[in-house]
Amino acid sequence: MFNLKQLETFYWAAKLGSFTAAAERLNYTQSTVSMRIHDLEQNLGVSLFDRSQRTARITSKGRDLLKHAEELLNLSAEVHERIAAPGTRRGIVRLGVAEMISVTWLPKLIRILHERYPDILLELDEALTEDLVDRLRAGALDLILSPGRMPGYNLIPRSLGSVAFVWMASPKLGIPAGTLTPKDLQRWPVIALARQSYHHARIEDWFHSRNALCQRIYTCKSFGVASSLAVAALGITLLPVDNYQDMIASGKLHVVATEPPMTPVEFTVTMSVDRPQSLPKLIADLACEVSTFDKAEPTEEIMKQ
Repeated sequence: MFNLKQLETFYWAAKLGSFTAAAERLNYTQSTVSMRIHDLEQNLGVSLFDRSQRTARITSKGRDLLKHAEELLNLSAEVHERIAAPGTRRGIVRLGVAEMISVTWLPKLIRILHERYPDILLELDEALTEDLVDRLRAGALDLILSPGRMPGYNLIPRSLGSVAFVWMASPKLGIPAGTLTPKDLQRWPVIALARQSYHHARIEDWFHSRNALCQRIYTCKSFGVASSLAVAALGITLLPVDNYQDMIASGKLHVVATEPPMTPVEFTVTMSVDRPQSLPKLIADLACEVSTFDKAEPTEEIMKQ
C-alpha cells in the first residue's frame, strides 16, 4: 500500500517537472525520490512517469493521480491542523520576501514563528518582485511577501497594509522648491531598482501619467544603494518615507513635493491555489498579524494596482 511520503514525492516531481527539482524541494537525495516513486508505481501497478526519454515525463495515469494526490495531501494537512497540538506542526516553508519587508518586520515574523511552531523551518529567498512571482508560479516558493497584487486566477493575495513612498534627493542636486510635476523632474537622473522590480514599474508609470519620460535611469538592487546614490547627488529616487527620517532630519536627503503625489504601495502575501496550503496559510496568517504596515482601508487606486 502506498503512503503519504510517496504521494508527496510524486506530487512535487510532477509539479516541478523533474526528480532533481523534487529532491531539492523536499531536501531529499535524488535516489530517495526515485525509490519512492518506483515503490509507488509498484504498489499501484502502473507507470506514473515515462522514462524512455532523457527526462521523465508524467503519464496519463500520473496526471489522473496528481489531482487525487493533491486532495489527499491537503486533507492530511487539514486533519493535522484541526486535531494536532499547535506545537507539533512541522515542515519546511519556502518564503520569498521583498527587501521592504526584510528591513522592517521580517525578524519579528521569524521570531514569533519559532516561538509558536519550533519545528517549522523557513527557507528565505529575497529577490525582486518579478523573480519572486516567477518562482512562486514554478513551485520553487510556497508563498511570497511583496508589493502589489499579482494577476492570475491561481494566486491568492492578502493585504499586509500599505507603505508611503515619496521622491527624495540630496539638497546638493539643486532641485527647486515647490511642487513639481513629472515633466519638471524628467531633466534629472532617476535612481530605481532593477527593471524586474515593482519599484521600477511605478516610477515609469508615474512619469508616463503626465506624458513625461525618464531621461536617464540608474538601476540598483536595494533601497540602501538607491539612497546612497541619492545622498551622493547622483539623482532622485523613490523611497519609503518612514524608513529615511534620520537622513531627512540630518539634511542628507529632502522630500520633493510632487503633483501627482505618489499613492501608497500596498504589500501582499500571496500563495498559489495549485499547491497544498496548510503551512503556507499558517505563515500568511502570521504575516498579516505581525505586519507593521498601515492597515487602514486601502483606497480604490491602491486596490487597482
